[in-house]
Amino acid sequence: MSSEQIPAGAPCWVDLMTSDPTKAREFYTALFGWTYETGDEEMYGGYTLAFKDGKSVAGLMQSNQDDAGYPDMWSTYLRVDDIDATVAAATAAGAVTFMAPMDVPEQGKMAMLGDPGGAAVGVWEFGGHTGFQAHAVSGAANWHELWSKDYPAAVKFYQDVFGWNTSVMADTPDFKYTTLGEGQDALAGIMDAAGALPEQVPSNWQVYFQVDDTDAAVATALSLGATVIQPAEDTPFGRLAGLTDPTGAMFKIMQPPA
Repeated sequence: MSSEQIPAGAPCWVDLMTSDPTKAREFYTALFGWTYETGDEEMYGGYTLAFKDGKSVAGLMQSNQDDAGYPDMWSTYLRVDDIDATVAAATAAGAVTFMAPMDVPEQGKMAMLGDPGGAAVGVWEFGGHTGFQAHAVSGAANWHELWSKDYPAAVKFYQDVFGWNTSVMADTPDFKYTTLGEGQDALAGIMDAAGALPEQVPSNWQVYFQVDDTDAAVATALSLGATVIQPAEDTPFGRLAGLTDPTGAMFKIMQPPA
């Protein structure tokens, strides 16, 4: 996926807030084959870009030592054309602003919101940085999914604020799921997670990374200090597993169907 293929409102980037960047880099290199470039410390605070086969796929950032109590986590960013207008619309629609729009020199503008269901979501207005250079290939993100404890409010929020043209994939008492776009062209999903998430776990965006062999990737991850939180299983979309990295950041891996 190139920047031209990332429409406004769609996921355009993921990054990891980590308490141990060195350990994180070693882990994701061994798991996904990533290489790295770290930006200017003064200008970008040591923000590190991760590459797969020379194409940017994710970012890594040292968590602030003042943020004791905040878990290490992966974040998803949605592309917007006008970040100030988006944040204003989001606020009017019941979101909270975790981080007001800020300029990232020469790269673009970013903000971090809490949606009405309580999930943190990043917002990115393109500048020099135009999102994923690789997507839906091995070692890159291939799906983005919001687990929401307030599913109806979440669906309406992303429709109203980010212009999502949604499609209902499932609507049974046990499984409610809405996608941005339809079928094979869908770019993200929202799941009704009211019954799935423990009380202490807030609504959250989850990132899936593509692998060639889920079981082999799980074995590698375990050998590097990861924890399995969702054992590998076959789904209609491929073989899926859920993990936390050695410092506790949660992510999923997916081996596409043969």
